[in-house]
Amino acid sequence: MSRSGISSWKVAGAYIGTIVGAGFATGQEVLQFFVFFGTSGIVAIALVTLLFMFFGYVILELGQRLRADSHREVIQYAGGRWLGTLIDGVITFFLFGALTAMAAGAGAVFSEQFGLSSYLGSLLLLGLTLAVVMVGISAVISAISYLVPLLLLSLLGIFIATLWFHPVDWAVVGQATDPRQAPVPFWPLSAINYVSYNLVLAVAVLAPMGKHVLDRSTLRQGAFWGGLGLGVGSLAIFLTVISYLPGILAYEVPMAFIAAQFTPFVQIAYSIILLLQIFTTAVGSLFGFASRLTSQESPSFRWILLGTVAGAFVAGQFGFTNLIRILYPAVGYAGLLMLAGLLLGYGRERWVLLQPAFRRKD
Repeated sequence: MSRSGISSWKVAGAYIGTIVGAGFATGQEVLQFFVFFGTSGIVAIALVTLLFMFFGYVILELGQRLRADSHREVIQYAGGRWLGTLIDGVITFFLFGALTAMAAGAGAVFSEQFGLSSYLGSLLLLGLTLAVVMVGISAVISAISYLVPLLLLSLLGIFIATLWFHPVDWAVVGQATDPRQAPVPFWPLSAINYVSYNLVLAVAVLAPMGKHVLDRSTLRQGAFWGGLGLGVGSLAIFLTVISYLPGILAYEVPMAFIAAQFTPFVQIAYSIILLLQIFTTAVGSLFGFASRLTSQESPSFRWILLGTVAGAFVAGQFGFTNLIRILYPAVGYAGLLMLAGLLLGYGRERWVLLQPAFRRKD
């Protein structure tokens, strides 16, 4: 437990919960970025896990040292005035884009799994998200981190049941997968792109959260367990989805389709959990976007929240799969600037600190 009362598990939970949203939990992200590469997708997930651990800690530590109120302080540090402003714009745009994707994802679940209006799903999600974010960052962190164990256990449950009743046919995997179908048709770049756009989203929560943790070891452990949890979750979804190739490629919500293969109860239960997963990312996205535009104490904060939610509802009508396939890779490429800035800035600082150890003593 850290001196601030935020434990490493809570840090890890908020980290995972910010990223585990509609694209991840439906299986669409894993399908688009890893499944098309076949067995190479497993190596890509291992690389993703290490990158999540490293960059998660860098962002948390910088947020702590810079006393960041939003992602802006960390990004300005990483990229300087000009590049930092550009990266900041990309992040701010994608926070709204991610909220839009969550609204579309909730609508898709309501439509495909419950036979209800997609508009109703989007409105309910955005209304609940708005209510939580209005309370403040403590409620945001709690809402995200407390749901994560349930989310991961549900994924692992579906994964284990699939391996037992419908094991992977690796011969079919080799025939049904083609890297040319992936949005980023080269697995190392696809892995980096995946980390990039996810951290563009996560930095909005990780940076200000770092400010509230005094103990650096808590940040280190939180980043480690958060990255490991994301890697394990991605691998579970990967092995589950490839078990149903090639037919699974036709579904917008692959994991819900797989859940339906067992019993109607499992399908309904997973769909509800899926909505909770969507909710965690929506909360982080709305909070990060609004807090970047104005201070949380500002009288205009609530008006910005209302306007953002209304805009996300309208933009969400573009379609869930389209947003995952087009918006996410595009933001991932732009987010490479952020990763490069973080790597160079953090590495440069560490080099300066190490210099006295290499100087010759007279």
